[in-house]
Amino acid sequence: MKRLISLLAVWMLLLCIPAAAQPKCVQEFFRYGGRERSYQLYIPENAPAGMPLVMVLHGYGGKAEGYRPEMLEVAREEGFAVCYPQGRKNSVGKTGWNVGYPAQADLKDDDCALVTYLAKLLQRKYGFSKENTFLTGMSNGGEMCYLLAWSGDKTFTALASVAGLTMKWIYDGRMPRRPVPFLEIHGTADKTSRWEGDPAGQYGWGAYLSVPSAVDAVVTLDRCPAYERTELPLKGPDARHVILHRYSGGLPAWKGGPSCEVRLYEVVDGKHSWAMNDLDTCREIWNFFSQYLR
Repeated sequence: MKRLISLLAVWMLLLCIPAAAQPKCVQEFFRYGGRERSYQLYIPENAPAGMPLVMVLHGYGGKAEGYRPEMLEVAREEGFAVCYPQGRKNSVGKTGWNVGYPAQADLKDDDCALVTYLAKLLQRKYGFSKENTFLTGMSNGGEMCYLLAWSGDKTFTALASVAGLTMKWIYDGRMPRRPVPFLEIHGTADKTSRWEGDPAGQYGWGAYLSVPSAVDAVVTLDRCPAYERTELPLKGPDARHVILHRYSGGLPAWKGGPSCEVRLYEVVDGKHSWAMNDLDTCREIWNFFSQYLR
């Protein structure tokens, strides 16, 4: 009887302890190119001045609101802000980022300029670190990471693509001006952003490189001489095998800084997704970014 009373007392005490509030974003607006644009923003409580910022780009047809909330949990634990910009609709009503898809022929937007403008706006408005601003995104958002890698823009210290592609026009017209730390997570059975590429552009997105070729191009850009292949431990009984291809020892990420590293997480038989069942994807991305904090 006494044991039962004790258990009831503990249970009542637990009921009285408030659960930790889930991290939540606020929607904010800004004007760019004569249009009102929006984004979702999360800033951890008691945030110090100069905290890092991670921008997360949704995929084609996606939306910023409610996107990848797992990144917010990592942000709360590690102490960085997260911004989810909202892409603009094209003529068929699909939101996204202009990377030259045939369906984006009506768009004249320079979305590289948009996201860099927004990053600098947030740095000024909230005092986020100019040296510790990072970009990640999936699919169409991942393609923006490749586009920015080849642009030479220095706004983002490191880039991480999930199921993203290098469009052939980006590669053919590339004029890289700086090395950049880069990460790619991609499933080998992805039928949307195909691992083997689509050199003829027959699947509707336009011509693009295979994933290994796209990553090799960044490795060449960064001049990474060392290579290591590791089979990661299975995340769970239903998880797919993940092979980490790590290229290291590249050029300095900035003058006097650490060398650039390029990572490819090959999700064996993985589909078009963030691979959350196979990896702690958001934490892997942050762990990669955090190597380049200064």
